[in-house]
Amino acid sequence: MKILFSLSVLLFSYTSFSIAQEEKSNHLQFWESLEQHCGKAYAGKVITAPVPKDFQQQDLVMHFLSCGEGQIRIPFVVGENRSRTWMFTLNENSIQLKHDHRHEDGSPDDITMYGGTSPNTGFAKLQYFPADQETVDLIPYAAGNVWWVSITDSTFTYNLRRVSSDKPIRVEFDLTEEVEAPAAPWGWEN
Repeated sequence: MKILFSLSVLLFSYTSFSIAQEEKSNHLQFWESLEQHCGKAYAGKVITAPVPKDFQQQDLVMHFLSCGEGQIRIPFVVGENRSRTWMFTLNENSIQLKHDHRHEDGSPDDITMYGGTSPNTGFAKLQYFPADQETVDLIPYAAGNVWWVSITDSTFTYNLRRVSSDKPIRVEFDLTEEVEAPAAPWGWEN
């Protein structure tokens, strides 16, 4: 009887855990995967060819610098250029990706805060972000842009496909090995 009771408790616990995991939406699972890296920095490399000119011969580092209150900010440092930050915002049924670009003095670039919101809950390891209206108003030729981000236990990939171009961009970061965090991005206080 004791063994049967223990087996029942174990089965109930496993079933409850499985149901809880199944009930958690894909976008929330994706979000939790991002949150696991808060405070950490990782090196990356451009996987696609040709390598964008401003990325050539440069160290690429992403830093999960700020996590909280439904927003994760990840500066993307290219060599000495600390102008780029990816901003992920958690919504009820989706995630938004915006690109915050700053000048060295911290002021916003003319082309900043572009991106999009996932049209649905997506996948637990992959989210798509088609260009939103704010992006189209800011950069009309970017109306067909689609960004997507994937995350596994070992890699984070940032991707951009411009419908008007046959040259996609993919940057892959190795999540198995932390690197030294870069200096704060332009416009941020330490």
